[in-house]
Amino acid sequence: MSHNKTDRKHKTKGIDMTNGNIGIVGLGRMGNGMAQSLLRKGFKVFGTDIGETQRQAAKEVGVNVVADIKAICTESNVIILSLPMAKHVQAVVKGKGGIIDCAQPNTLIIDTSTSEPEVTRVLSIELDQLGHQLLDCPVSGGPAGAEAGTMVMLVGGERSSLERAQLYLDALSSKVVYMGKSGNGHAAKLINNLLCAAHLVTTAEAVALGTKVGLDPADLIAGLNAGSGRSAISEVNFPRWILNQSFDSGFTMQLMRKDVRLAKNMIGEMGLELPLAQQVAEIWSQSEANIPDQDDFNCIVKNAGLG
Repeated sequence: MSHNKTDRKHKTKGIDMTNGNIGIVGLGRMGNGMAQSLLRKGFKVFGTDIGETQRQAAKEVGVNVVADIKAICTESNVIILSLPMAKHVQAVVKGKGGIIDCAQPNTLIIDTSTSEPEVTRVLSIELDQLGHQLLDCPVSGGPAGAEAGTMVMLVGGERSSLERAQLYLDALSSKVVYMGKSGNGHAAKLINNLLCAAHLVTTAEAVALGTKVGLDPADLIAGLNAGSGRSAISEVNFPRWILNQSFDSGFTMQLMRKDVRLAKNMIGEMGLELPLAQQVAEIWSQSEANIPDQDDFNCIVKNAGLG
């Protein structure tokens, strides 16, 4: 079920959700981009990050950078998380001086990280028992989409929490798709990234084959995009970051390897035999030997003889 954009005012439990303050924990490229989109829509954005470079970059775009999570909680009871892994989400929510320790009553947490579904479900229950709400809202679109406010968000959690969050999600996204209960957004995102990882490998192999038989790679990609072999990888990644060898999408090998590993674990937990997915996961795992963590995730095509 998709939710169209709306200009409605949102009120939950008597709290006017249009007061304009919102917090962001994690001011990397995604968090910074989301902050810019929120600022354009007139929100007052408070942010924090452990990295000085990230803090300074956020200040430069107009974020009110504060010292810690306590200061974030003082300013807003709606907080976006943009963090690398589930362990970081757990630390920010449950750690000493974290959100649970410092939150205003009825705080809404919007977790845009690509995290682990079961971790999210446990956190959601714990927060609900304390009178707070958690939505898992992993995003697609990369830093460019975050800056433009055109991301796609896959949402898991209570519908009432989604209604409360909609005003903010409208500022950040072009499409919001509700996936159901808590954790479902993160599960759907892992499945999406597994497909993305597979498409990078298969499209790279297709271009390697085409090059070998004498096709120009750009012509082949144009042909694939006119036919049934197209994907977001052929339509976006190859023209924008691969064929020109820029490899600067803003998403790293380390993060995609993490996501593929989590998807592989989910397959195992469900007791499924998915041989192609297993092979894709193995290709990404083996890439650690020759592609550094901080390289752009599109660099996986180099292992198919491209780049």
